[in-house]
Amino acid sequence: MKTLAGRTAFLTGAAAGIGRALARALAAAGCHLFLVDRDADGLQRLQDELSGSGVTVRSVVCDLADAVSVDRVVMRALEQTGGIDLLINNAGVCCYGPTDQMTQAQWDWLMSINLLSPIRITQALLPHLLLREDPHIVNMCSISGLVAGGRLAAYHTSKFGLVGYTEALRAEYGRRGVGVTAICPGPVRTNLYDSGQSLRDGTRVPLPPAWLCATAEQVAAATVRGILGDRGRVLVTPMAHGLSMLSRLAPWLIDFANRFSRNGRRRRLEQVRAEQRRQAEQQEIRKAG
Repeated sequence: MKTLAGRTAFLTGAAAGIGRALARALAAAGCHLFLVDRDADGLQRLQDELSGSGVTVRSVVCDLADAVSVDRVVMRALEQTGGIDLLINNAGVCCYGPTDQMTQAQWDWLMSINLLSPIRITQALLPHLLLREDPHIVNMCSISGLVAGGRLAAYHTSKFGLVGYTEALRAEYGRRGVGVTAICPGPVRTNLYDSGQSLRDGTRVPLPPAWLCATAEQVAAATVRGILGDRGRVLVTPMAHGLSMLSRLAPWLIDFANRFSRNGRRRRLEQVRAEQRRQAEQQEIRKAG
């Protein structure tokens, strides 16, 4: 995409964090906006803030976990704007804790928002984007879509899938003049952590150290540069660059770091033996009865 001026962007997760910073950056570049989020108050405040920016700003409240609502919002966007030039799938959620304790409902909730919703929106808009002069698709993927750690299996799964989907789109449609970009930031202090689900009662999703984090504005600026430069993948923060390089050049080191534990295996074996004793006791009780 050579310019953002006069174009129209469809942006999810717009009410706060990276989405809010993106909306501001796009408006400053002269891009009209169709904003989507489940936070009605946050959307209204953003729309009021951007009302004097010289671009048209529309917004709609939508829960991206609801497929029917997503389809309606896409149709509404096409009807109200007359056409979308730039799609940014930015919304995301997380669930933190031991994977064996996650419910199927939690998996379904996270995957529907982080992966299935971007696919659904893209599939719905792709035929229309192909008719635009200089279209572009952006997916907010995260370094978690390139390198995995513990206790975030569902989040990693969704982001690895989104990276793959983004790269497949670029491979297929780049030759037809459609820009496709995967944004892969390191940690960013946003409400992703505040609104995320923790599997530990009474605890919240842990915040990363501030010194490791980028700001939402830094991610937004890098995203705009990625769009204008038609870059396939944009890494944000030194941590993201370092982990990406390690995953390619020394994957064994990341594997070692993930598997290293002084007492994790011992605790698990203690649990196994305790369960074996419990089952043996129950068998004795049944025999005695």
